[in-house]
Amino acid sequence: MTRSESNAQDAKQMAGAEILWEILALEGVEIVFGYPGGAIMPAYDALPKYPQIHHVLARHEQGAIHMADGFARASGRTGVVIATSGPGATNLVTGLGTAMMDSIPLVAVTGQVPSTVMGSDAFQETDILGITIPVTKHGFLVTRAEDIAKTLREAFALAKSGRPGPVLVDITKDALNAIVGLNDPGPTTIHRPRIEAPGFSDADLDAAAALIANAKRPLILAGQGVISAKATAQLEAFVERTDMPVACTLLGLGCFSTQHTRNLGMMGMHGEAWVNKAIQQADLLVAIGMRFDDRVTGNLKTYALEAKKIHIEFDPSEINKVVKVDVGLCGDAAAVLDRLLLKVAQRDCAPWIASIAEMHTVDRTHDILAQADDGRLKAPQVLHDLWVLTEGRAVVATDVGQHQMWEAQYYKHDTPRSLITSGGLGTMGFALPAAIGAKFARPEAEVWVVAGDGGFQMTAAELCTTVQEGVKVNIAIINNGFLGMVRQWQQFFYERRYVSTPMLSPDFVKLAEAHGLTGIRVTSRDQIPAAVAKARATPGTVLIEFQVVEEDSVYPMVPAGKDLADMIRRPKTEAS
Repeated sequence: MTRSESNAQDAKQMAGAEILWEILALEGVEIVFGYPGGAIMPAYDALPKYPQIHHVLARHEQGAIHMADGFARASGRTGVVIATSGPGATNLVTGLGTAMMDSIPLVAVTGQVPSTVMGSDAFQETDILGITIPVTKHGFLVTRAEDIAKTLREAFALAKSGRPGPVLVDITKDALNAIVGLNDPGPTTIHRPRIEAPGFSDADLDAAAALIANAKRPLILAGQGVISAKATAQLEAFVERTDMPVACTLLGLGCFSTQHTRNLGMMGMHGEAWVNKAIQQADLLVAIGMRFDDRVTGNLKTYALEAKKIHIEFDPSEINKVVKVDVGLCGDAAAVLDRLLLKVAQRDCAPWIASIAEMHTVDRTHDILAQADDGRLKAPQVLHDLWVLTEGRAVVATDVGQHQMWEAQYYKHDTPRSLITSGGLGTMGFALPAAIGAKFARPEAEVWVVAGDGGFQMTAAELCTTVQEGVKVNIAIINNGFLGMVRQWQQFFYERRYVSTPMLSPDFVKLAEAHGLTGIRVTSRDQIPAAVAKARATPGTVLIEFQVVEEDSVYPMVPAGKDLADMIRRPKTEAS
């Protein structure tokens, strides 16, 4: 008998289902989101033995995985979701794709039919491993109880190592039932070429420093990588040293305080007009933790043609993937900025800053908040007033659509992980469950849902989860009676043919009341302060329906594939 066999024989005898929870507990997991079913039932049967782990029962597996995602985004920790085989597992696919596109660390555990019947089209059998290959960082099929511990350890290491992402662990029912010795390898460190950044040379740093020293119109493009790397302090120090203005991606909002004089705001398709103009006029772009998404660049053939480009990015596959750069610094954003700070001298960009400020002054006349109030409630007013009334301190989870862009424009985020939103995949139905997950991650925080009438109806069943769990989130539904962003595209590019975008909704106030919750309806701007105050003061989840102007659009807008500076602006006739 070998030493390892002897150790395994001496190990504590446990069911595979117990090993599952044992390892989750050892990984520090305290919250799991999920939905039970046949193949995963042994795991649920073992759960009461682990009272330190709280299970949140969602109303749908997609809701459960968005909760785990929101938990991860709000906390920086790995979210965990559990589901059964077949439809339980396939209902996770959208959430896995959402997390994969936005580099969110998740571990999804699914039950699978017994290994003895796999391949026979058994009841609720699905090849979830094959289905999810494109939308996971990695996947495992576990058919032996002896492999559960080491596989889960590796799954957690993979989810949070390098560029984070979702990992699937599919466990057969017989593996969950089998009694074996617990042979825990302990926390695992992953060493794989695709996980670790290859690094860069001192010559690369010198080249980057030279470009910064010689630039007259430099600009920093900051993304979510700054938040993931906990590099906000380094970014601020870098800005103080170089005097560069900062533009943020949607997922990068919060990585650099809006109170700082060098924060320009959001870039891209619905970014600030003066920011997009500045990018096109810049002679140097320093991209940090962002991937040059098409919603950021517009037409690549005309994107920032006058600018040299430095790309600081952990994932080597992203450097030169979309935009050719002059210097690539592959590594953790905090570590790269620490080293780069030693190379750059103090400087100022006063003429460039003044030029951007002048563009800002001109463009401000297009802002809807500068218009005379005509008595109709407008969504940007709602988001601006919510920001003021919450003093910008709330964690806000948004759905996807017009309201998402208005939130990004008018709710100013000064701290990391205060905006929870689906960027890359653009997943409707994300907001409510993600907010529930965020509240579990940060119970002391004030958490708001900002959703449209369309997206909210996709996962509205999770209202009942807030009741059963006693979770306090406040919900702002921006109800314009349309699938708003699709309607906007139909207005601009399809001659106002509003096909399948006018939308009937339930009475949202009565829907809240049917769940035993408080519902409020707001139809004019002067009602906003009292409604928000009531929501904040009321125990339990509160839903506010804001009935806003139906055919308003998000401005500015860069049409898909057009030049970044070729923006559709709010009509001048509406400006004051």
